[in-house]
Order: sequence, then structure tokens, then C-alpha cells
Amino acid sequence: MSSSTEQVECAGSKTSWPEVVGLSIEEAKKVILKDKPDADIVAVPFGSAVTEDFRPSRVRIFVNTVAETPHVG
Repeated sequence: MSSSTEQVECAGSKTSWPEVVGLSIEEAKKVILKDKPDADIVAVPFGSAVTEDFRPSRVRIFVNTVAETPHVG
């Protein structure tokens, strides 16, 4: 298995984007979609359980930051 910082290519197309770590979800989506226009991008809370099925068009972005104060209302 490759490390999370190693860029892996499969059949000539990019399969990982270490350069988007630290970007907002929207910024990361733009970068990923430039390389993989057919990507089905899914934002997932870091640490969440995810299915182990392989879908060549799915790209998961694991997020770990609260951007705004949560409040009732």
C-alpha cells in the first residue's frame, strides 16, 4: 500500500492528490476535477466508517475542521 503523501497513477490517470491537504473542500474539488472531470467527490468526516467497495470514479475527501461556531437555531 502506498503512503498518503505518495502520488499514485493507475492506467495513466491520477489517483491521489496530496497537494490538496490543507485546502478548503471547494478548492480541493476544483483541483481534483481538473485531473479527473468524472470524479464523484464525497466529503466525509475524518474517522468515519466508510464502505470498502472500490468505485473508480469516487474520490473521498476526509475533513476534520469545524469552520464556524456551532449554534442552536
